[in-house]
Amino acid sequence: MEIEAIAQRIRTGIPDAEVHISGADGSHFSALVISDEFEGLSLLQRQRRVMDTVKAELASGELHALSLKTQTRAQAAAVN
Repeated sequence: MEIEAIAQRIRTGIPDAEVHISGADGSHFSALVISDEFEGLSLLQRQRRVMDTVKAELASGELHALSLKTQTRAQAAAVN
């Protein structure tokens, strides 16, 4: 699966998301997803929200693994 295709799936499901994907082998990827939609959600709720956007790709085996880091825009700004 292509990096941009994964990013687009996440952006479609979470329209305000800033998405950064890395991965070299075509099936294992890491993602940083930044969205104000995560405000007030637990880490597990945030990860479920993102994983729901790529559920079909995971079920089909097109995407084997996606490691996630999720932040609100305020959290991302505090890091930088």
